[in-house]
Amino acid sequence: MNLLELAKFLVKAKKKAYAGEGEEISPQRPGFKELEYKEGDWYYRDSYSGFYQAPGQEVVYFQDEPVWAMAYSGGMRKEFHGDEALAKKTFGFLKNCLSQVKEDEPFRGPRKYSEGDFSYEMEFEGDINDFSGEERIYHQGKEVFHQYFIGGAIIQK
Repeated sequence: MNLLELAKFLVKAKKKAYAGEGEEISPQRPGFKELEYKEGDWYYRDSYSGFYQAPGQEVVYFQDEPVWAMAYSGGMRKEFHGDEALAKKTFGFLKNCLSQVKEDEPFRGPRKYSEGDFSYEMEFEGDINDFSGEERIYHQGKEVFHQYFIGGAIIQK
């Protein structure tokens, strides 16, 4: 597997799926929302469940074999559960951040980004093969969203 090709594909897939208002597909797991993107031998599936807190997983397949995965968990801070209007604005802002994913850091959004009353921060350790990190969103300077992510290459025996 070519890691540069994987990174380029991940950027396209992320921009077309959740960040790009991708169309939901029939889920493999009941109760989950799933989005996909296909290009040539590459296939991407994002699967998550929940609203205020929505853990999920992204998996990339190459020639029908899983080659990369990322799990994420977190969401709106507990004190904002129930504030649907703020959550929707936050998730809209998150999609804007995720649409700026870069090939050299193909995990979530940029390290820092601001727009209106919202700001985003992402930090991570590792690389496309093995990484972990977290992201935060602030509204008017107050943290409203926090999420962890972890993942990397899948290596078969």
